[in-house]
Amino acid sequence: MTDTVTHRQRLDIAAEAPSAFRALLLLNKTAHEGIDPKLAELVKIRASQVNGCGFCLDMHATDARKLGESERRIIALPAWREVSFYTDRECAALALTEAITLVSETHVPDEVWQEAEKHFDATELATLVMLIGTINLWNRIGVSTRRQPPAEDE
Repeated sequence: MTDTVTHRQRLDIAAEAPSAFRALLLLNKTAHEGIDPKLAELVKIRASQVNGCGFCLDMHATDARKLGESERRIIALPAWREVSFYTDRECAALALTEAITLVSETHVPDEVWQEAEKHFDATELATLVMLIGTINLWNRIGVSTRRQPPAEDE
């Protein structure tokens, strides 16, 4: 039996759970304060790649481009460990992003956490954890409801 994906949104969370949606929007607005905006977008893109959220991938790649992020670095994100396009700080954030996104598999290894601590102070690290948690919630909403990105001509 083949599992086919319909490209139709299943549910409009904003319309059906407006209070919770507004709360998530507020969290989203504050979850990256103090983190470089380009780095925040790289984190959101990487988590969205791991989770397979097309809506979030489209949105955050678009937002990263608007901030001046290069197409080359956006495209190479799945292979960030294999290329020299990213700083040590970015690599630490991306490793933490993957570990938290895959928490049931990784349990966020000490070495990943310790590397992040080398590049982020406690406040930045707390913010980064909140950012990663928030994008993961958005990904779960997007994937489960099959939220669709806008048409290319929009």
